[in-house]
Amino acid sequence: MSKRTIEILVGLFVVLGLLALLFVALKAANLTSFSNGDTYPLTARFDNIGGLKVRAPVRSAGVTVGRVASIALDPKTYQGVVRLEIDRRFKFPADSSAKILTAGLLGDQYVGLEPGGDDKDLAPGATIAQTQSAVVLENLIGQFLTGRAAEAGSSAASGAGS
Repeated sequence: MSKRTIEILVGLFVVLGLLALLFVALKAANLTSFSNGDTYPLTARFDNIGGLKVRAPVRSAGVTVGRVASIALDPKTYQGVVRLEIDRRFKFPADSSAKILTAGLLGDQYVGLEPGGDDKDLAPGATIAQTQSAVVLENLIGQFLTGRAAEAGSSAASGAGS
């Protein structure tokens, strides 16, 4: 092989490596879906959104049906207002509920939609009335430790009284 052929092959290898690196970066940033399919907006209000991020998936029965478009704070109610973009192929009943869930024990958070039983569908721009905020691991650990401390205090007090 000539030196020029080797240089071209090495160049192609480097370009392929850079493309693979770009693909992995887009996958990690949750930007791999380049489709600007036909969607409709929904809004959900949560007391605590935890670590939910823009572009996080919206899933129903484990299937991605949309994305989180924006997250804001309502200055009057101090709730997190999450705007969802749902694929037009999927219609959800008006009494559907939204939850912020975690993929795995310490994974990324996403919005889970649970369909209700109403005959009417959510209209574009509607607000989902039933929501459940994110479970924050630090709060659970704090509650567990506080409960343990209270148990230890009460058992020590009862042991000293006998």
